Amino acid sequence: MEYLGFIFGIFGLMAYLNNSSLAGRVSELENEIAKISGTSFERKHYDLVKIIKSNIGKKVKFDLKEDCEDVDIVMNGIDKNGSNTIIDTDGEWILVRTVNKKGCKEKLIRVSSVEKISIEEMIE
Repeated sequence: MEYLGFIFGIFGLMAYLNNSSLAGRVSELENEIAKISGTSFERKHYDLVKIIKSNIGKKVKFDLKEDCEDVDIVMNGIDKNGSNTIIDTDGEWILVRTVNKKGCKEKLIRVSSVEKISIEEMIE
């Protein structure tokens, strides 16, 4: 009788683990459908690329997604610490020149990792 309870317990655990991963898979499918149908994510990406292309050569401040943060880019706003200048973009990547007290570096940032861009004229 104890074995029967143990077996049902294992099946119950397997069912729970299977259902707990279901929510993640559903959200991945929703994101794929949104990407295919051209909903808000694609529009936001297109608008961001358009803003970046129109501001090549200008100093900007980037707000990056938490899992994509780069210390040089995040710490360099448009202030005494340093600056970030957009050099070029191809729609998927942004080439940025970071200048700070330690020197000058060129870095690539993925457009999808950018949450917000503040342009020099907008910052007071």
